[in-house]
Amino acid sequence: MGDLSKDINSSFPNSKVKALLNIIYTANWINSHQNAFFKPFGISPQQFNILRILRGAGKPIKVQTIKERMLERAPNATRLMDKLCDKHLIERLPCPDDRRVVHINITTKGLGLLDEIDKDFKDDILKNLTEKEAGQLSDLLDKIR
Repeated sequence: MGDLSKDINSSFPNSKVKALLNIIYTANWINSHQNAFFKPFGISPQQFNILRILRGAGKPIKVQTIKERMLERAPNATRLMDKLCDKHLIERLPCPDDRRVVHINITTKGLGLLDEIDKDFKDDILKNLTEKEAGQLSDLLDKIR
């Protein structure tokens, strides 16, 4: 790993095409690593994101708010939350003022799982980057968007 041209045995018409394909390739590589990391915890990276959002909110929040804050805009966010409810990691709370609105709260079990994940989490994916390089990378990705 380290040179896209060698990794996929290809050449590119220009640097912009290579950069775009490298972003896609790297995103898939990171996604594979995340899936493998979260598998022993019984959740997906998207479910982790929902739990992280709820912990950060510090209070029950609307489903729509969770969807807006997700890193990956998942049209299946409701299904992801159903699975988290089944595992007792989150709970649905009906809004007393509006029956159409449901708030989501992270449970004690969900907070415990996040604590467990935090203990095992390492930033090894970015181990080859310095802090300065990580900042530059982040700035460049922001510039693309």
